[in-house]
Amino acid sequence: MGMMLFAMFWGFAEATLFFIVPDVLLTAIAVKSLHRAMRASLWALAGALLGGSLMFLWGAVDGPQAAATVTQVPAINTALVEQVRENLAQNGLISILLGPTRGIPYKIFAIQSQELGIGFLPFLLISIPARIIRFVGASLLAGWISHSLLKTWSLKAKYVLWMGAWLLFYGFYFSVYPW
Repeated sequence: MGMMLFAMFWGFAEATLFFIVPDVLLTAIAVKSLHRAMRASLWALAGALLGGSLMFLWGAVDGPQAAATVTQVPAINTALVEQVRENLAQNGLISILLGPTRGIPYKIFAIQSQELGIGFLPFLLISIPARIIRFVGASLLAGWISHSLLKTWSLKAKYVLWMGAWLLFYGFYFSVYPW
């Protein structure tokens, strides 16, 4: 239960002001147990929905301050916030669904949705697939690699590979979205 609560906390934290995705934890769990990673994905989703709701409400009450605060998060700048704003204005809810495929933090969509005419319930409903698809997808990929491709590897070797993969991912990510 402790790891599930941690996944929920991480989902909440990343939906608000933390900058490392819950996928890091979820894939670590999947290396050892895909079943536990699937459960943790649901807990991370619950946390992300709570955090996204908080950010939505903050954006509705004081959008400029929410945006200014979010731009202090690593890899988020004013230009990215404006890009998301334009995307939301042009494409509405679909941009929230597709945001994770482009590495754009969910929190930016959350703080701007209400101001651009997206109600809370539609925002919350589109958030479910927007978050869970990536959480489950990352877990399935890590589980498949661990339990199929690398089934003869030791658990320690799998975790070394897992750590290296995430270091490479964030090295690339921060080169595209500078710290």
